[in-house]
Amino acid sequence: MSQRSGFGFYRPGAPSSSSPPSSPPSATGATPGGAGHEPGPDGSAGSGGTEPAYLPDDAHIDLAHDEVATRVHETLARLDDELVGLGSVKQRVREIASLLLVDRARERFGLTTSKPTLHMSFTGGPGTGKTTVALRMAEILHALGYLRSPKVHAVTRDDLVGQFIGQTAPKTKEAIAKAAGGVLFIDEAYALFRAENERDYGQEAIEILLTEMENERGSLVVIFAGYADRMGDLFAANPGLSSRVPHHIAFGDYSADELMQIAERMVTKENFTFDEESRAAFGDYLAIRMTKPNFSNARSVRNAIERTRLRQARRLVALDRPLGKADLTTLTAEDVRGSSHFEGQARRN
Repeated sequence: MSQRSGFGFYRPGAPSSSSPPSSPPSATGATPGGAGHEPGPDGSAGSGGTEPAYLPDDAHIDLAHDEVATRVHETLARLDDELVGLGSVKQRVREIASLLLVDRARERFGLTTSKPTLHMSFTGGPGTGKTTVALRMAEILHALGYLRSPKVHAVTRDDLVGQFIGQTAPKTKEAIAKAAGGVLFIDEAYALFRAENERDYGQEAIEILLTEMENERGSLVVIFAGYADRMGDLFAANPGLSSRVPHHIAFGDYSADELMQIAERMVTKENFTFDEESRAAFGDYLAIRMTKPNFSNARSVRNAIERTRLRQARRLVALDRPLGKADLTTLTAEDVRGSSHFEGQARRN
């Protein structure tokens, strides 16, 4: 990818170019900061002064020639490659990215807009891609200048709440400090609220988070993740928290076909393959496993493949003969159907 700085832009009547100028032209006579002030790639003040140099009213901005927009689109493409399905989730991520790209373009014309609040709630079962989306969201917000860093600091209740008086505030503030400039991802966030225990210190952690979410909303994004029903209880019991989280994104469970696609990707990534019979056997496995307790979508698929590999290894060693590449890479129906889920719960793998 060629290196480009800032937006491509042109003025009506001026010669067009297939590529943006190497540096933003001056906007003499249309700049609050005075003539000769060159804006940086993000519209901030250049070395010529403290005030930004805005584009004239008749200028146009071409997002297709924006290096930052290119990076954002590349990250969105990675998200498509990494995660099967989740169309509504990916659409919300694109909408947020588009909002920030347009806000960035508006700044070049001196159009002031309040910085949006981007705290989020990710609701859904385990293994539905919440952590992966959080990672890509951090990259997008960093590319757009909303965050100083693309880092994601993941925590649970144990990282925020102490067992005794005086322990919660330091733990919560430490977690916030580690996430500063990036994303604080709170998994199983509903565990912070325990209605049955009035003395629980989780409420203290929530109150600290509320303060920091408001004071640092331009440099910290907090993502609360967990099961939809229990997250609903958390927000219902803490109206102040609900009002500070404008983006609620639901992660649905995967279908059997989507889980099979995920399995194929995982197997291929590890240089294995299903043959026709083992592919059908794994489809049967999914049909059984999805009806049983503690099913965790892609996480359960990954665990099933790991156990299938263990059974393959046991089978190959027992062959007691030279092994070829096909032997080492093919997962057979026998490897798949050795799972205890085909025979009830009497035997565990």
